[in-house]
Amino acid sequence: MDIQPLSIAGAWRIRPQLFGDARGSFAEWFRTDTIQQVTGFAFAVAQANISTSAKGVVRGIHYADVPPGQAKFVMAVTGSIIDYVVDIREGSPTFGQWVAEELRADRRDATLIEPGLGHAFVALEDNTTVSYLVTDFYRPEREHGVHPLDADIGLELPEGIEPILSDKDLAAPTLADARASGKLPKWTDR
Repeated sequence: MDIQPLSIAGAWRIRPQLFGDARGSFAEWFRTDTIQQVTGFAFAVAQANISTSAKGVVRGIHYADVPPGQAKFVMAVTGSIIDYVVDIREGSPTFGQWVAEELRADRRDATLIEPGLGHAFVALEDNTTVSYLVTDFYRPEREHGVHPLDADIGLELPEGIEPILSDKDLAAPTLADARASGKLPKWTDR
């Protein structure tokens, strides 16, 4: 398992080693001991989520109150996505910046995101299924969002993608409005 830090502190790309033959392939795609050894982050799974999306569906930018926050381990089970990590932590040296990784089911690669970071993705194919392992239970009163098409953040969607957003994501505040509300995580809460 190859774990590499992304340009935003608290986010990593994970690529498992795939073993294949005429029958198909096998990969060890998640190990808490290896993750902790490489990242220093103890990822204790509390809940597993799965979603299926049509091409162009954008989910996010989502985050949870810190503490405890909700770390995520995100992987495309079928299809492919562009996975975005957005630094929404007040006081962070990379506040307002984002990084994107293409996650594909055929590679079984993943993104690991610590609590306090914003997360979004766009499905690149119809019937794209995404699995999320998370470190805290879903608590609607502690969940928040930032509008994924906020021009000040400037997420770049792939060419030819017409974004499809949920009503909840369409109604999400801009990063500036979320900041003004005082609901963004703090860099010091890491």
